[in-house]
Amino acid sequence: MKKMCLAFAAAFTLTLSAANGADFSNGVAAYIEGDYETALVEFGELAERGNAAAQYNLGVMYSSGDGVLQNYTEAENWYLLAAQQGHAFAQNKLGLMYEDGSGVMQDYAEAVRWYSLAAEQGNAAAQCKLKSFYWEGEGVARDIEVAVKWLTLAAEQGLERAQFSLGLVYDGGRGTAAQDFAEVVGWYKVAAVHGDERAQFNLALIYDAGIGGVEQDYAEAIGWYKLAGEQGHVGAQVRLGKIFDGTRGVVEEDNKEAIRWYKMAAEQGNVDAQYGLGVIYFLGEGVLQNYVLAHMFTNLAAANGHKDGSYARAEIAELMVDADIAAAQRMARECMASNYENCGY
Repeated sequence: MKKMCLAFAAAFTLTLSAANGADFSNGVAAYIEGDYETALVEFGELAERGNAAAQYNLGVMYSSGDGVLQNYTEAENWYLLAAQQGHAFAQNKLGLMYEDGSGVMQDYAEAVRWYSLAAEQGNAAAQCKLKSFYWEGEGVARDIEVAVKWLTLAAEQGLERAQFSLGLVYDGGRGTAAQDFAEVVGWYKVAAVHGDERAQFNLALIYDAGIGGVEQDYAEAIGWYKLAGEQGHVGAQVRLGKIFDGTRGVVEEDNKEAIRWYKMAAEQGNVDAQYGLGVIYFLGEGVLQNYVLAHMFTNLAAANGHKDGSYARAEIAELMVDADIAAAQRMARECMASNYENCGY
């Protein structure tokens, strides 16, 4: 709801000067304060007089159910009135409704028509959507060149997901875009700086392996892995675990740091991280040796399909007394039952 409110407020900011009226400003202020009843009155009066910005905002309120019963049909009516006056946000919203079939019959061709109208006015979200339709050939003839054109326009406007997608396009040499690592790194960096964890991870992979003419740089790779890992990217967390546990041999071994990253990934159910934790606690390198935790983590890894989990669990069990094995098994059950939130450490 908060995210919707922020998007709603942003739309107000963009259309406030066009509305140019105290009633509209009063409606904006009322909405931000949560006074939806007043906002509906203010926008309703303006909308009935043909104000496109007010019509759009009413569409948002009916779509999200702010102060009214959620009603997609009513939302579509107001979006349509605004879109017919050239309101780009409303055109984009109609595209989304026809794409998803919300309040209207799903119709990809109609979605493309509305997205195109919004995209031609520079709406980055619509431009990014058009990329997908042209790429897949849904609702329009497949045209990779046009898809890349729209994606590039969206990326150049700073749309994070478009920047990442454009990096992927050049990374794989897809469609009419030849593989170009200068473009790949450039677009991944733009998206990564904007906080896209997928771009951060892919950029880290490039520096880690030193591919595409990019000089191998482990420090740079680790920096990007950390940014992605802190945002919850499990692949980055596992790679950091393997870097710091000495598996990779690229930095000085630091098992405390490895455990930190492995735990983040293990709590998301990653089997490699669970196995890695089991090995660290079994060996006791950099941490206190703990067979109970080692058994628990290798047991989790085995249960989740790690190829060496059951073998490692059996090896560890040979060194344990029955009471400790039972405790480790109980901990593993509780850990899995709690979705890895209650794992005894």
